[in-house]
Amino acid sequence: MPAPAASTPALESHAIGADAASAVASTLKALADPLRLRMLSAISTSAGGEVTVGELATLTEVSQPTVSHHLRVLRESGLLAADRRGTSVWYRVEPVYRGALSTLLDRFAPAAVGSLEPPHLTGLADAEPALDHLADSLAERFPATPRGECVRVVRESYTALLRRGGDPTHLVPLTEHFARQRIIDAERAHALESAPAGGGALGGLRTPQVLFVCVANAGRSQLAAALLRHHAGDRVAVRSAGSAPAPDVHTTVRTLLAELGDAGAAEEVDDVTRFYPKPLTDDAVRAADVVVTMGCGDVCPVLPGTRYEDWTVGDPALASPAGVAAIRDELDRRVRALLADLLPA
Repeated sequence: MPAPAASTPALESHAIGADAASAVASTLKALADPLRLRMLSAISTSAGGEVTVGELATLTEVSQPTVSHHLRVLRESGLLAADRRGTSVWYRVEPVYRGALSTLLDRFAPAAVGSLEPPHLTGLADAEPALDHLADSLAERFPATPRGECVRVVRESYTALLRRGGDPTHLVPLTEHFARQRIIDAERAHALESAPAGGGALGGLRTPQVLFVCVANAGRSQLAAALLRHHAGDRVAVRSAGSAPAPDVHTTVRTLLAELGDAGAAEEVDDVTRFYPKPLTDDAVRAADVVVTMGCGDVCPVLPGTRYEDWTVGDPALASPAGVAAIRDELDRRVRALLADLLPA
C-alpha cells in the first residue's frame, strides 16, 4: 500500500538531493574498478604522495593503454591530478579528495572485505565479582590512584573492550591489562603536567613514550609498536591504540608479530594480552612524548609539548603477501629512524 502523499516532504528532507546523488554516483562509478582502487591506494600511501605511470603499470599485467585508460577515468572524475616532468607523468590525489579517500581505504574497505566484523556484545554472565577483584588489585598496586578511580577505569575498560566485539573468553585478563596500562599512563601524564616548566619530555631524565594510532589497531599500529619494542627493548615505552578498534589483530599481522617475538614486553604481558586491539584514550595521548598516526584522521587531541607524526603507510589487511612484506619493511625503516632520533646515543 503506497504511503500517504503527506509523508513525502518529510522523507525528502532526510534523503540526499538528486543533484548531489548524481555527482556522488558518478565518482563512485569511477572508483568501482579493482585496478583503479589499487592505483589510488598506491598513490595515496606512497612516500611522496605521487607515483609515475610506469610505476602504476607494475600493479597489473594489462597493457599500457589500458593503464592509461583507467588513469584518464580517475582524472576526469576529479580524483587525480597529473604533472609531466621530463619524460615521466606523475599522478597524485587531488587535495579535496584526500580525506574522503582515506576514509574509503581505512574504514570502508576493511569492513567490505570482512576484516572489521560487527561486534557481538557477549560478556561474562556475572562480571561484577571479577571486576571488583581487579579494581582491588590495581588499587593495591597503585596506591597513588584512589580505589574509586580504579573501579571507574576497570569498568570503562571492560565496557570498551566488550564493545569492540570478539571472543569474550579472555575479556577479564584483557581488561586487567588495559586498565593497568591506563592507570600507568594517567599517573605518568599527571607527573608530566606537574613537572617544572622546561623539564623536557625527551631530556634523558626518563624513558620516552611513543603512541602509535590507526583506525582498527589491528595492523599498522600493532606492527609499528612491535617493531619499536623489538629494536628498543625497555629503552622506550610503547603504546598502540585504535580510533575504532577491531575485535582482533589481522591474521597476516599476527604472523609477523609472532616472528618478532616481542621479547622486550615478555615481563609485562602474557600470551593472551600480548597483542590485542584497544581503544584510544586521552591519557594515552597525554602520557606520550611522540604520537604517530596512520590513517586515523584527526581523532588524536593535539597537546602542547607533544611531538606528532603522520606516517602514510598502506593497510596490511588489504595488501597482497608482497605488499604486507613491503609495509613491514617501510615501518621498520621509519621505526629505526624514530628510535635513532629519540635515543641518538
